[in-house]
Parts: sequence; C-alpha cells; structure tokens
Amino acid sequence: MKAVVIRTFGDPDGLEIVDVPAPVPAPGQVRIATEAIGVGGVDAVIRRGTLAAYGFREGHILGSEVAGKVTAVGGGVDASWIGRRVWAFTGLSGGYAEQAVALIEDVLPLPDGLTGADAVTLGGSGVVAHFALDRARFTSGETVLVRGAAGSIGITAVQLAARGGANAVAVTTSSVERGARLRDLGATHVLDRSGEGGSDSPAGFDVVIDVVGGPQLSLFLDKLTSNGRYVAVGVVGGQPPADFGMRLMDAFRRSLSFATFSSDTVPGPDRQAVRSSHFADAAHGDLRTVVHAVLPLDQAVLTHREMDAGKVFGRVVLAP
Repeated sequence: MKAVVIRTFGDPDGLEIVDVPAPVPAPGQVRIATEAIGVGGVDAVIRRGTLAAYGFREGHILGSEVAGKVTAVGGGVDASWIGRRVWAFTGLSGGYAEQAVALIEDVLPLPDGLTGADAVTLGGSGVVAHFALDRARFTSGETVLVRGAAGSIGITAVQLAARGGANAVAVTTSSVERGARLRDLGATHVLDRSGEGGSDSPAGFDVVIDVVGGPQLSLFLDKLTSNGRYVAVGVVGGQPPADFGMRLMDAFRRSLSFATFSSDTVPGPDRQAVRSSHFADAAHGDLRTVVHAVLPLDQAVLTHREMDAGKVFGRVVLAP
C-alpha cells in the first residue's frame, strides 16, 4: 500500500510516498481502508523534528485521524464492524496511508450525512476546543479570545464559545477575508496576529484559548482581565519565551491563571462522548466544519507547504 513517511526531518520536501506492507490488526484493533485523512498542526511539528526527543524517528508514517471503511478486525473485536464507515484516532502515526489500524476504543461509527472529510476535520479538533473551554471554566456572558482561529481547533472553539453564550468572541487572524469568514462562524471582533485592531474590542478577556504559542505569547497574557484564564492548546508558532512566567508573577495581584491542555489527559469515554455529540451536530448542520481542500495522498508535500506558509483556513484532507 502507499504511505507517506518522513524521509528526513525538516521542511516538507523531507516527506516521501513509499510502498509498505498493509498493517495487520492486532488484538483489540481494526483495519480501515482510508477515504479521508486529517492533516493537522501536530503533523508539521513532528515532521520538523521538534518532537524527536519523544521517540519520533525518520521513517515515521504521519497522521493521527482517518475516516473510512473497516476491512478487518483483530482478536476480540466483533466482526460486525467489518464494512462500517468509521472515524478513528490512530495514535499520532500511521494515518497518511491507504490503510490504517486503530484500537477499537478509538473508533466511532459515522452518522449518515457526515462525510469522511468532515469527520477528520472535526474529530480531533472538536474535542480539544470543547475541553479547552471547559478547562478555562468558561461560562455564558464572558469574553473569549481565540488566538490562531483559522485552523480547525480555532474554528470549532469560536463556534462553541458563541453558542455557549459568550458576550464577545474575538479572534486573531492574518487577513480581512479570514476575519470575515470567522465572523460568519460566530466571531464578534477581529484582531491581527499581534492582537491589535478592532477599536470596539473588549479591553480584556476572561478567557484566552491559544493554538499558537511562540514568542508573542506574553503579549496575550496581558490581555487577560483580573481572574482571567489562559489555556494553551498548541505550539504551532514555537515555544513561548523562557521568561513568560515572570509576566504572570508581575501581574500577581490580578490572579491570572495559565494552563496547558492536551486531550490525552481526558478519559477515552469522555472524549468519545463529546466527539459523538459533535458528529451528530455537524450531520444536522448545527456545527460547521471548514475543509480547506481535499488533495490526493501523493500531494502531502504540497499540503505541508501550504500549512507552513499559513495559507490554510480550516483543515486540509488527504484522500488515497
């Protein structure tokens, strides 16, 4: 089967499509013939070699979520899964391939009316957005800023905050056109990447959800109101400055809170319950997904170039 591997860490040209044996499902696993493969920011971080210290090696097959039809099951898995269309989390590897395996507890059947592309756009990102707002103790009437809102996590966070009764939902983005699209999804104020603009924007925010991280993180800490909560869910812009904790201490009397969040810390059944609810909402049009493009598997290099250049709005999906 065809799969995309990291030949060399670094820029997208280090990706290569190769022939590898089809995976055999182990006990507790299913094998899926992929129809849609989600391409996310974590894939780019792994590709660059940033996470090499965590065991990622050259030769790694990228990809963490897929949608498609179950073609085989491992021991202990009910054979009735065969032939069903599903979404699956593959565990940060193995997704960029014509066939992938996943543990049955990380698999969900797709509801009628939800495409595979929609599923891999919402499956992982929706859970992060939901539990990040929960971690921030967001409540109706509060002001929310979503930093890096043009990706699938940010787009979902904007919608969830808006339908949760936020008094204001501000976003950072790179263009007027993107800002208009985010307003259509529920944003009330649009700021530039440095957090400036929008003369009528709130002076501060109760909650900041940050997908970006990077050297400007400290500037956004300053945008919290007293008792404000900041939740970092990604580092697509790189690590924050080493002294950003000093910014928190300098604002000691404002009782600010900073947290990181990974959905790995949420119990599996809780993740699946939220994901199932989101899938049902999306199938009925109550939650919107934004698919930037669907490209062939052999266009993975182009896909990563587009991500690195900041040209993607929503999620790019690969299709074998």
